[in-house]
Amino acid sequence: METPTATLLLKNGRDKPVLNRHPWIFSGAIERLKGDARPGDLVTVADHRGAPLATAYYNPKSQIQARILSWDPSEPVDHDFWLRRLRRAIEGRAMIGLATSDERRATSGEPASPASSLPSFPAPQAETTAYRLVNAESDLLPGLVVDRYGDYLVMQCLTLGIDRRKGMLTNRLVELLQPAGILERSDADVRGKEGLRPVVEMRHGQAPPPELAVYENGRQFLVDVWKGHKTGFYLDQRDNRAALGDPALLAGREVLNVFAYTGAFGVYAAAAGAGRVVQVDSSTPALEVAERNMALNGFARPNDEYIAGDAFEVLRYYREEGQQFDAVVLDPPKFAYSQGQVERACRGYKDLNWLALRLLRPGGLLATFSCSGLVGADLFQKVVFGAAVDAGRDVQILRHLGQSADHPVLLSFPESAYLKGLLCRVW
Repeated sequence: METPTATLLLKNGRDKPVLNRHPWIFSGAIERLKGDARPGDLVTVADHRGAPLATAYYNPKSQIQARILSWDPSEPVDHDFWLRRLRRAIEGRAMIGLATSDERRATSGEPASPASSLPSFPAPQAETTAYRLVNAESDLLPGLVVDRYGDYLVMQCLTLGIDRRKGMLTNRLVELLQPAGILERSDADVRGKEGLRPVVEMRHGQAPPPELAVYENGRQFLVDVWKGHKTGFYLDQRDNRAALGDPALLAGREVLNVFAYTGAFGVYAAAAGAGRVVQVDSSTPALEVAERNMALNGFARPNDEYIAGDAFEVLRYYREEGQQFDAVVLDPPKFAYSQGQVERACRGYKDLNWLALRLLRPGGLLATFSCSGLVGADLFQKVVFGAAVDAGRDVQILRHLGQSADHPVLLSFPESAYLKGLLCRVW
């Protein structure tokens, strides 16, 4: 069992976020550290009078100097604590129909079956075999991400406190799930803010192959968990792909998929009966996988196109050439990494959406997204509104979109609602 080595005293009047169960404590809220604590150690968080409020792990090198693990300062942080938190996260996926039988057993405390009995894919066509099991702060495990890809788990240790405990957490995951292998993909830029270097290495078991085939809503995709974006695939867009992949929306339509990566939105569009799909990405290797993903799902079609190039330049070229589409998907990478970049990011989002709106036929569909956490949903909608005014188009919001259900948003932690999108009809 771990015990706090020191007490983190908050400034007078700065305890409200803790009382409201927000998991982050910034350096500006701290009065002083009472006692000795090494980076990554557990500390008791207390108000300015010394009354205990929570237990957190501590990193003086980060702007977020403490991340809360428990709002009950008397709760032991031991073997059972970590098991309970992991089981709770896994149970959440079982509730939305994603967990396997082994994962459901893990929530009940029964031992998992041997690794060889984890489901062997290809799976039944209704199966989804790639999804998030642990979503960091939103699952009350700040800094820990665990994604499942078939028989393998991919974990990200994004903070010093989790990085120090990753061996123990690996053991708990093995104890609960017995995966074929656990790959650590701790190569996100955010680790630099914690004083950590990138790490990509095996933590347990067999190494996953350079390319895995996984299922999502019965569609098959090739994933590179070693080098692919995020942990290999944009799992957070699963529900949005399903929403857009409706034959009533796309049957017979020409679809432009921008920032296509490995073509997942394009596969759903083709499955919905789209007559032609054009996929645009800056990466030629990603587009080659996109074409293979289309073929893997039975859509090797000569009229589809795969365009390697800068998205803004390609859209401008289409506008100058007078090309039009019935649906456009915009799923760009993060534009704002700091508050100082928000204004520039909004200009980029506005330009991008303005170009897309100019390419749509009357009655066409625009699915537009932002994964910049610092650009809130209201601000993003205002940006798209500004683009619509400048483009001279009437735009109806059909649906507000967000991250898939395996990426839950903790109500006391609004920062976890990073992905926002709009499905619009354009006249």
